[in-house]
Amino acid sequence: MEYMTGPAASTQGNILCCQCGTPIPPNPANMCVGCLRAQVDITEGIPKQGTLHFCKQCERYLQPPGTWIQCTLESRELLALCLKKIKASLSKVRLIDAGFIWTEPHSKRLKLKLTVQKEVINGAVLQQVFVVEYIVQSQMCEDCHRIEAKDFWKAVVQVRQKTLHKKTFYYLEQLILKHRLHQNTLRIKEIHDGLDFYYSSKQQAQKMVDFLQCTVPSRSKSSQRLISHDIHSNVYNYKSTFSVEIVPICKDSVVCLSPKLAQSLGNMSQICVCIRVTSTIHLIDPSTLQIAEIDGSTYWRHPFNSLFQPKQLEEFIIMDINRVQEKKKGAGAGARSNKHTLAEAWVQKTSELNTDHQYFCCTHLGHILNPGDLVLGFDLANCNLNDEFANKMNPHNIPDVVLIKKSYDRTKRQRRRNWKLKELERDREGMNTDDERQYQDFLEDLEEDEAIRKNVNIYRNADVPVESDTDEDGPPRISLAEMLEDLHISEDATGGEGANMMT
Repeated sequence: MEYMTGPAASTQGNILCCQCGTPIPPNPANMCVGCLRAQVDITEGIPKQGTLHFCKQCERYLQPPGTWIQCTLESRELLALCLKKIKASLSKVRLIDAGFIWTEPHSKRLKLKLTVQKEVINGAVLQQVFVVEYIVQSQMCEDCHRIEAKDFWKAVVQVRQKTLHKKTFYYLEQLILKHRLHQNTLRIKEIHDGLDFYYSSKQQAQKMVDFLQCTVPSRSKSSQRLISHDIHSNVYNYKSTFSVEIVPICKDSVVCLSPKLAQSLGNMSQICVCIRVTSTIHLIDPSTLQIAEIDGSTYWRHPFNSLFQPKQLEEFIIMDINRVQEKKKGAGAGARSNKHTLAEAWVQKTSELNTDHQYFCCTHLGHILNPGDLVLGFDLANCNLNDEFANKMNPHNIPDVVLIKKSYDRTKRQRRRNWKLKELERDREGMNTDDERQYQDFLEDLEEDEAIRKNVNIYRNADVPVESDTDEDGPPRISLAEMLEDLHISEDATGGEGANMMT
């Protein structure tokens, strides 16, 4: 038997479409693409239009049945939300690709471009591209309804501090802004000695209380009042009140500790200066530089008060100052500050410059004070200390003057301040001149204390030009590296700023 060798016809021949007769490569349906699409529409039953509900107040979309979620344009979250609307219809086809088509931001329209595949006649797989258009309708969510009502709240957190100065509150405000603890509040109300935070649920209020107890030394207690009771379903409706009391000690306060507490802190002097209030009270002994931290539970077991009010600060001038080598530690003495320098100084009140009356004192500010500098302090020699522990102290152990901080020209500091802070939106009766003075004190504390600045978001103020600071003896300033850019994001009707949509 002989076999023929040579070029065999290995190419596959074309067939005619059974509908239009066009020559086509063979396929299971024996139809061309045009006729196949005319016969079968794989997108049949998939809705080409839909509706999305959007809340203008909080800029969230409704995810049925009752969840509101935050989405930006062209985000994966918004794409998933749109696909869930037609999820049941897409179960009959295979989804290959999905993406947004650009629409005018204020048109309240979202267009979704979908690519799907489906097996049709005789096992042929057909792929089709179509567009689904969603109409964005405005609908106020339940949380925003409660905010508009203003009286519809389930829990309130009452934060109080029995002091005349609000430094701790200004610091707490910045921490709340940084950690976004204010987003779930229905309303924030400011009163003369504190703030009230209103919430729609007890769980949100409890979260705020836990945050406060971890942030500032405080104590809390709670109570609840019955509003209504459904006897048929046994459902109770309560309004809860959480009372948080912050320790009545602020930065730059002079305090007198109890003998027992001073001994437990490493035999500190009873007269100390509060240099900072964070989650604990930071104290320093101006005569030895010994430092200690007191948390909220320790304070409430051994409470003490501030000896002076901020308005009692007096201005002194440094006549002579002598930096002292580190004193020998006593028995059981605690740690000492490395950021301060011990010094002995002769000072005179600026109101008594026409006299020869001078005061001798030890100070922890030896690293920044020089003869001729102005410094703020408290005069203990000519005052009546109405304090339980101070009255029992040996008069020889009470210093004549306690220096608090160096005095700078406030007007110059304000003019050169090229940064700013954000504030909570709250109901207030109005700021008086004393509130403005206290706020300026807090801003100066931020410039002088790097430890506090680390917990605060500081923003660049574009209205103030940047100038090189060559004045080494001038007031401390915040560097540009510590500032954030204040971004103003333009928002549209479809849920905030997002990336450019695909075309």
